[in-house]
Amino acid sequence: MKYIFFIDYLVKINTKKDTSIFMAHTYKKAGHEVYLLFENDFYYYNKQKFELPLYEFESTLNSDNFYMSSFALKEKSLHTINKGDVLFYRLDPPFDQRYLRYLWLLDNLQALGLTVSNNPRGILNYNEKLFAYQQTESIDSYVGGSFDYFLKFIKNYHQKKITNFILKPIDLYQGIGVEKVTIEVGSSESDIKDIFDKKIVELGGLLILQPFMESVSKGEIRSVFYKGEELGSILKIPKKGEYLANIAQGAQYEIIQLTPKLKSMCTLVAKELEKVGVDLIAYDLLDNKFSEINITCPGLLVEVSNALNKNLAQTMMEIDRS
Repeated sequence: MKYIFFIDYLVKINTKKDTSIFMAHTYKKAGHEVYLLFENDFYYYNKQKFELPLYEFESTLNSDNFYMSSFALKEKSLHTINKGDVLFYRLDPPFDQRYLRYLWLLDNLQALGLTVSNNPRGILNYNEKLFAYQQTESIDSYVGGSFDYFLKFIKNYHQKKITNFILKPIDLYQGIGVEKVTIEVGSSESDIKDIFDKKIVELGGLLILQPFMESVSKGEIRSVFYKGEELGSILKIPKKGEYLANIAQGAQYEIIQLTPKLKSMCTLVAKELEKVGVDLIAYDLLDNKFSEINITCPGLLVEVSNALNKNLAQTMMEIDRS
């Protein structure tokens, strides 16, 4: 059995703390046959023997934490794809036409007996943000391109004396495109429309509007689940005076235990997604509510492992064997 990690080009990722590289390293050290796959080498062929050009690699993990101390890509070679091989689809969003095409192709590869994780059809059917907003415990959210209802949402919160809001994209990642705006009570409709129009153009036609959650200054929880089981959780704390609880944007992190209620909420969703082949999930939880349910390329496995002082990629393999 081969484990293939379909990842972004190395120039786009930080190999020191990348979840995919960490997983690939751990699976290889456990004695598995592990390879990397990049976009320019990926294709689908529906007849005869199917082969892919795959890369081997060398890697070393730090002895005192779970960050990579060295990583080197080796030469690529052709490998036959056999029934039972596993491909981890680990390309970062945006969830654009390019991303969608890869999901279609990977779904076809499964007909050859290849297992793709997370399952392409599961990713297609469950938008990370919209699925979070479907849950009972979720942040009040407007999603769309209608200015009239955008304005109505804001006025409803003005009645509650709330003037700070968050604008965000529906299909990006790592806090990209997220913006905090202050819209004072009594602001003119034309001024509000200027904010709306600018963001609509920036985000390509749709946006998400939410009340700004003041509790973010105390941190947002990232909880990682695999096949219905919690691997571990951390609290992501924004830099002082900032509002983005993204580690890629400078937030710090520390270990945290989920409350029984939060663990029950996450487990229920994880069990539902497991039924459609979505095994690896990274929840973002704010003020005891779902903020996002990350399934396209769930990250921060290195940081959560480091906080718990436990290799969670190893735990994933143990869950697979159980």
